[in-house]
Amino acid sequence: MTEYILALDQGTSSSRAIVYTTQGEVVARAQQDFEMCFPSDGWVEQNPEVLWETTLQSARRALVAGDISAQKVKALGITNQRETTLVWDRMTGECLYNAIVWQDRRTAQRCQEMAANHSQLGGLSQTIAELIAAQTGLLIDPYFSSTKLAWILENVAGAADRARAGELCFGTVDTFLIWRLTGGAKHVTDATNASRTQLFDIHQQRWCPELLNYYDIDPSLLPEVNDCAGDFGVTTENLLGAAIPITGVAGDQQAALVGQACFEPGQVKSTYGTGCFVISNTGSEPVRSTQQLLSTVAYRLGGEVTYGLEGSIFVAGAAIKWLRDQLGLIRDTQDTSDAFQATGGDTGGVFVVPAFTGLGAPHWQPDARGLITGLTLDTSREQIVTAFLQAVAFQTEELLQAMSKDGATISRLRVDGGMVVNDELCQFLADLLDVVVERPKDVETTARGAAILAALGAGIFPDINQAAVMWACEKEFVPTMADADRARLVRGYSQAVASAVPG
Repeated sequence: MTEYILALDQGTSSSRAIVYTTQGEVVARAQQDFEMCFPSDGWVEQNPEVLWETTLQSARRALVAGDISAQKVKALGITNQRETTLVWDRMTGECLYNAIVWQDRRTAQRCQEMAANHSQLGGLSQTIAELIAAQTGLLIDPYFSSTKLAWILENVAGAADRARAGELCFGTVDTFLIWRLTGGAKHVTDATNASRTQLFDIHQQRWCPELLNYYDIDPSLLPEVNDCAGDFGVTTENLLGAAIPITGVAGDQQAALVGQACFEPGQVKSTYGTGCFVISNTGSEPVRSTQQLLSTVAYRLGGEVTYGLEGSIFVAGAAIKWLRDQLGLIRDTQDTSDAFQATGGDTGGVFVVPAFTGLGAPHWQPDARGLITGLTLDTSREQIVTAFLQAVAFQTEELLQAMSKDGATISRLRVDGGMVVNDELCQFLADLLDVVVERPKDVETTARGAAILAALGAGIFPDINQAAVMWACEKEFVPTMADADRARLVRGYSQAVASAVPG
């Protein structure tokens, strides 16, 4: 009997399910888009029930599309948008508040006050910024889950008291889905998602008591932290038609690293979805960045941790979606390719800084706002569209420069995500970064990574090296741009960024 792996990919703007054979071939897929909520400037929320329903329906539709009985699904893997924060009732599973999305900036003021506080914490010889950097590998920013969770406890009536009474659960999206899928039997997460909460000691691999105390977070709120491959519980039979073991979990960017088979120190991947995220595998030791990059858990298998150095860009594909939905400058993503071809990549001096929700690495400026600069009466629609597409590459160039200063030598970059089907973008990336860009045959590597981890957890794969054998390059893009042209473009974008940052 043919057996299958089901991967659930719950993202920022859609929920997707892909069914694979145990040899890694895609059999069927389904996807549902959804809208987010923007209740105030810088606030970004999602309806938790929409996250749950679109994920469940995508799973059901994928099984139907492949004419696959749930009894034939040997393992289920989950990958998810990271840092997005939910709190729910331990008995009913009902959320107290909307999911606060990773892009949300509502705690920017609190983060600024934390960063400006140079007093040492009680009993420690560190400031809060030093403690966070040393134990979590992260920086103070609204991006992470800690201040989002603290906001819910402080602003939702009765939440703090109920948390202290042990009535509530906190989780990132993976934890919430596992809770629902297992009928409340499992309150768990994996080490990659835990490492993005800003509450997890990535060295000791445990929740950090000093940070829980600082944020006044009761430990009973927090999930158990597992390896990325293992026992995460079993789905209740009524949901998908069979009890399916959940055996693999990772945050979307770490799942993409696995899906891209970046298992050796120095290998680098960059994912282009709603945002853009570059991770370099740094091996068994975390790198303490001097360039405001993040040290994070790349994956944890068999209790052994592999670390990554990460740069996070908040807006990539979201900017193209904005061009389509808010300005109506394009009808679909193919229009971006057509615009690039029409201009030959020449924007006429137009640069875009897509800081719709602030700037991420290496700037970490939550108050920055997007801008278009260099407009003239001769500027065409195609040039503006091309500038938006190129902005993704400029942001990536900043991250690779920062990684280089941290000691990471990068000659090849593996790219994935929905945006990289665009040949013009991939070639511009290769030209601007001056590296070889490798695009795999399967660009949906987040879901593939979840499937690989599920296969490991279910014993289908003997070890992670099996996934490296399965990875295949579809096309290489080799840099051809002259050094002088590259330098001119980078200089122009840097000047635009300086205009976007307040003060």
